[in-house]
Amino acid sequence: MLTLSCLQPSKTRAAIPHELHPISYCFRRPSLSLSVYSTRNQSNWRRSLCIRAIDAAQPYDYETQIYERFEQSIKLRIAIVGFGNFGQFLAKTLVQQGHTVLVHSRSNYSDIATKLGVSFYSDPNDLCEEHPEVILLCTSILSTESVLKSLPLQRLKRSTLFVDVLSVKEMPRNLFLQILPPEFDILCTHPMFGPESGKNGWGGLPFVYDKVRIGNEESRVHRCNNFLNIFAQEGCRLVEMSCAEHDRHAAGTQFITHFIGRTLGKIDLDFTPINTKGYETLLNLRDNTCGDSFELFYGLFIYNKNALEQLERLDMAFESVKKQLFGRLHDILRKQMFENDEDLEAPQSNNGAVDESPQSQ
Repeated sequence: MLTLSCLQPSKTRAAIPHELHPISYCFRRPSLSLSVYSTRNQSNWRRSLCIRAIDAAQPYDYETQIYERFEQSIKLRIAIVGFGNFGQFLAKTLVQQGHTVLVHSRSNYSDIATKLGVSFYSDPNDLCEEHPEVILLCTSILSTESVLKSLPLQRLKRSTLFVDVLSVKEMPRNLFLQILPPEFDILCTHPMFGPESGKNGWGGLPFVYDKVRIGNEESRVHRCNNFLNIFAQEGCRLVEMSCAEHDRHAAGTQFITHFIGRTLGKIDLDFTPINTKGYETLLNLRDNTCGDSFELFYGLFIYNKNALEQLERLDMAFESVKKQLFGRLHDILRKQMFENDEDLEAPQSNNGAVDESPQSQ
């Protein structure tokens, strides 16, 4: 008979011939099941009969308790610092996935926190004394440094994981490394979407991350992976990328997008009865970018060293297109001018002779 010491056999057996002795081992979850069979006197049998006996799952049996402890281990205790629009946007999904969410903000969002099912702390000391596993910074780019320095780090566990979701990455990375003690873990991330673009789900949307400093302990590695799994569960496309590489790409994909959108906002574009698809795309771009704060737009410019280069390239491209347009216009005007000069030449008589008749004089 075969035995497995790590699993307990099922207690209920099916009625079978004594020559065949099945032993069923099964976890109570449908996706985890295993059956082991042994036979006696196989010479008396031309074929083996495989029977799996599964006993009724008990709510508190050994395997269920193991599974529940495993299931509980992947839930995180997350503190969101900065509970504005984006912090609230992320909190909804965190709560839906079963994570414990604590929030802190300079503004009083206690009513909104209650509706979302999260705990609001007006004092950062009280928040840190709850010992969250993850500190998730959802502040504005410009206020990140002051907020980070205001947190009572001494009240946190020394292995706490710090995560940011800013639209620039080298700046928070450098701040984390300068301000946080070396015992803290650091994960820099950027969900490439927001409350508007992600309102219908996060499936297929990119999520960029950089494991700046993660401890070697298994628990810390798992905690980092569990946090990333929040976005993987929602269908995001996870992209591991250094903070420097992110900023190089984002200067084009994000800063230029915001710059064009805000430029369109300076002219009176309006809905017309003959809108084209391209024109409606421009209107949507204007509305999406102008809906964000100017503080965000300024942060994309001032804290991404690649933004100025992109702005200069855009300016050169704008001038190049203007020169192309006016150059073509110059050629057309020049051609028309010379044609008019030919028409203004002196009239000639037949065979090209000048008419000197008295009538002409």
